[in-house]
Amino acid sequence: MRLLVLLCLLVVAAPVHAATPEQVYLDLRDRYIERFSKAKESEEIYKQHEAALKELAGVLRGVVGSVAIKGLPAEAKSNVDTLFRSDIGFGHLDGLSFASEGDKTQAVVTTMRLLKHWLREHHEDHMPRDIGAALKSDRFYYNAIQDAAFAIYAELPIAKPAGTSAAAAVLGVRGNGGLKGPPHEIDVVAARGEKVFFIAASDAVKTAEIPACEKVWTQMMARKIPQDAMARENRAMEAYTKCFAKEAPSQSWFAAVVKKAQSQLELLPLR
Repeated sequence: MRLLVLLCLLVVAAPVHAATPEQVYLDLRDRYIERFSKAKESEEIYKQHEAALKELAGVLRGVVGSVAIKGLPAEAKSNVDTLFRSDIGFGHLDGLSFASEGDKTQAVVTTMRLLKHWLREHHEDHMPRDIGAALKSDRFYYNAIQDAAFAIYAELPIAKPAGTSAAAAVLGVRGNGGLKGPPHEIDVVAARGEKVFFIAASDAVKTAEIPACEKVWTQMMARKIPQDAMARENRAMEAYTKCFAKEAPSQSWFAAVVKKAQSQLELLPLR
């Protein structure tokens, strides 16, 4: 009997591990997703939805901490802009969102825990779970922000700032239609401590078509196999961007593109 009482006392006295701030946010987010995804849409539901997004942004500020991005408004919103599963754009990267007028430059600040959780959530969307692999994937830059697809044309050799554990930059094209054309968007990701920064700048640079890669595109599109036009175009696009990545460093505009990517890192509070 004494042993039973002692065991009960030990169980009561055992420390309870508090949920991390990220888990508190995720639990709240998931409850709202369940609620709004089952709700019948109405003006009142839309008002509640906006209030929920503001609440989530407030919780995220506590998770991420104080952040300022040079050249962007100080007030941040939640990068998760819809809690309705059926909405286009559902499932953006959890974090604080900053944007210039017209969204020409967008930044998202999150934590390593939230990023890893988000990658796991999107694994079925062909998203790599490994962070390094994800930063080389079109899917990351597509799903993290906006509602438009993204094609990587080249990885950019930026210098990793002191104090950062990782930094990556890509040159690409974003759009809702065809993604073939001179790339003009630069996306940069950097990690410092537990914070992860993502900044995307559309119309950031001017590049040009590469004749050798245009030839590759024409040859691939002229093939009769596969017969499905979309599958053939996807293969042609894959070959075209692979050629572009190989040939880009030798182009006259490439140095300016790398310099622009490096300057985007300087907008982030990495020191």
